[in-house]
Amino acid sequence: MVVKSNFDRVLITGGAGFIGSALVRFLIKSTNVEVVNVDKLTYSGNLESLGSVVNDPRHIWQQVDICDLQSIRDIFSQYRPQAVMHLAAESHVDRSIDKPSPFIETNIIGTYTLLEASREYFRSLKPEDSSVFRFHHISTDEVYGSLGLSGSFTEESPYKPNSPYSSSKAAADHLVRAWGETYKLPVIISNCSNNYGPFQFPEKLIPLMVLNAIDNKPLPVYGAGDNVRDWLYVDDHVQALWLTLNKGSLYQTYNIGGGSEKTNLEVVESICSILDELRPRNNGDNYSSLISFVKDRPGHDKRYSVDWTKIRSDLNWEPQETFVSGLRKTVQWYLNNSVWWRNVLDGTYRCERLGLMRNFE
Repeated sequence: MVVKSNFDRVLITGGAGFIGSALVRFLIKSTNVEVVNVDKLTYSGNLESLGSVVNDPRHIWQQVDICDLQSIRDIFSQYRPQAVMHLAAESHVDRSIDKPSPFIETNIIGTYTLLEASREYFRSLKPEDSSVFRFHHISTDEVYGSLGLSGSFTEESPYKPNSPYSSSKAAADHLVRAWGETYKLPVIISNCSNNYGPFQFPEKLIPLMVLNAIDNKPLPVYGAGDNVRDWLYVDDHVQALWLTLNKGSLYQTYNIGGGSEKTNLEVVESICSILDELRPRNNGDNYSSLISFVKDRPGHDKRYSVDWTKIRSDLNWEPQETFVSGLRKTVQWYLNNSVWWRNVLDGTYRCERLGLMRNFE
């Protein structure tokens, strides 16, 4: 599904990250929109994820920290975007447990800085231009906290974040709402479930399990592996984001879910089954023999489930990939693209476990 654009030029923050790069690739390949791509290039930002579009004349690259107010002002002044899609964020729960400060700086201060630059720019626009402008803040279902065995998060669910990461994103959500209410900045918020797919940094569950299995390393599963997440294929997500920006109602929140609730153990076992078929182990053993259960992480939310009735009924969106089809595509991509992930692993990350609170012992 390709939505006709209301915009000629869009500013995307975090466009070298996992979801951001997928969004940039989608826009360059499927629309006529010019993309101003702003990214600080921290450990998880990767220009190689943009390799197919990075030199396209409609892709305008800017390596800038969103906390740098003057640089952000300069980008608005020079490129005059008609919309902002804000994805730049520190996003890994385990890293937030080990070191919360980057999450406070980027997710809260960075969002505030971007909002202020957007507000100044919006106030400078002529009426015909200000009527088009939108600020879309992309957030997470983790702001709602943890569910029991039943129920789903709706757009009206109370916020109850349980980790430094989710609390920083909750704070950012509140800032965006406040700037919309107080300053009438035309904002939209979306909260998504767990994303997966190609180009995801290998600290996250699915790519970490795939790469560990390929190297015949243990597959560590937290606790009993019964924590439940709703899985959303990244290409489905970015199409929902584009639809929300173009067709969503201002000052509204839209939950975006994949309709694929799985326990962590079910996810890892599914990865093992796919690898058994696509790349059997030399010793003849199943990959599931590599599964090991490790001590759970602090504050591990038990279950997430996203009710995406609103975006389905209001904007006619639904995911195209099932978990079975999306996971198979993802595993196959990592098998076919070892150059990308081996370059990532040549950096400081070595697939080690994070979130052990070593800094606090």
